[in-house]
Amino acid sequence: MNLILIDIKKDKNSIAIIEEDRLVEFYIEEENEKILGNIYRGKVVNVLPGMEAAFVDIGEKKNAYLYIKDALPKLVDYKEDVSIKDIVKVGDDLIVQVIKEAIGTKGPKITTHITIPSRYIVLTPYSNKISISRKIEDENEIKRLLNIGGNIKKDDIGMIFRTASQGVESIKLEEELKFLLDLYSKIEREKNFSPSPKLIYKEIDILNRIIRDIFINFKGKLIINNKEKYKDILNLVQYINPESHKNIELKDGKDIFKSHNIYDEIEKALNRKVPLKSGGYLIIDETEALTAVDINTGKYIGSLDLESTALETNLEAVEELTRQLRLRNIGGIIIIDFIAMNNQDDEELIMEKLEEELKKDRTKTSVVGMTKLGLVEMTRKKVRNRLSWGYFKTCPHCNGSGKILLNNIDK
Repeated sequence: MNLILIDIKKDKNSIAIIEEDRLVEFYIEEENEKILGNIYRGKVVNVLPGMEAAFVDIGEKKNAYLYIKDALPKLVDYKEDVSIKDIVKVGDDLIVQVIKEAIGTKGPKITTHITIPSRYIVLTPYSNKISISRKIEDENEIKRLLNIGGNIKKDDIGMIFRTASQGVESIKLEEELKFLLDLYSKIEREKNFSPSPKLIYKEIDILNRIIRDIFINFKGKLIINNKEKYKDILNLVQYINPESHKNIELKDGKDIFKSHNIYDEIEKALNRKVPLKSGGYLIIDETEALTAVDINTGKYIGSLDLESTALETNLEAVEELTRQLRLRNIGGIIIIDFIAMNNQDDEELIMEKLEEELKKDRTKTSVVGMTKLGLVEMTRKKVRNRLSWGYFKTCPHCNGSGKILLNNIDK
């Protein structure tokens, strides 16, 4: 069963995505607190040549962080002899977009390379390229979209065709591009007239993004427990895809998370140890620098030999691991310690399985490869806070070391 469950409580929207009866993604968004994707007119308050970065006041609680590559003008490549102080100065007003929310003590990360997403197209004014979603693999469809892009392109402004653009008529794509270009023109006009700092474009909330980016192509049902939001969703899908309304169900005032065991699944996702059906398990350790994942056979002893036991456990672990990355929203560097395998064909099979399972992830991932020590290196784009950060805080006694001292230290 595939479900999207939307729980509305006061000023908080919570969304659970279930695929094949398993919780794979979970989002919580406080009303009026989300800033990811927002575009601001900000003021540079500090320039740090030693870090090749600047801090920009965008009117939020923390100043935003602007790295040199995100500050360079359109179509200018980064060179080591270029300094951040040559690009921006204290007091400068900039049009910037939040590309990563504030995490821990760090403020939000911003860029001057504005992108504006819609249903089928992402407008990329900082680039003149026409790009296609990597999830579109049909060569004929890629050629068709590139041809359409070349015909509808305006003012040397680039675009990315999203996965949802597959098979869409050129007239619809052209209409959406015109809408995005008009929106960008309005943002550009704010450069010289808005006071700083000021919000000049607010990205749609998570509820609308889920409808726009996921539900329209979702092979399942959406259930929501708020009548007002239910009506909003019906109006939205009527505009995007009228047929989708039959897959939307209202359970006004009901605790739909409890009835689908979402709370239990979230509690499990906060545990360090993740059991596998076979008897094996994963250990997931999240640190500031990276996330380490250790895979163990546990109680599973296999039926043939050690090599087959290792392969079977590793294959099962890949499916669970990729689900946990999505559910826990783990980003950054990830190191995976698979059970050692002596057969190179088995190692290649594991890597192929990992790549295949990661295709289900809407967040950008990259598998670097396997080290000489047999550790798999990969990265997952950091965009939002991890699930655990919404439920845990640093212990004031040990400052997060997570250890209990058994004996007193002699001084």
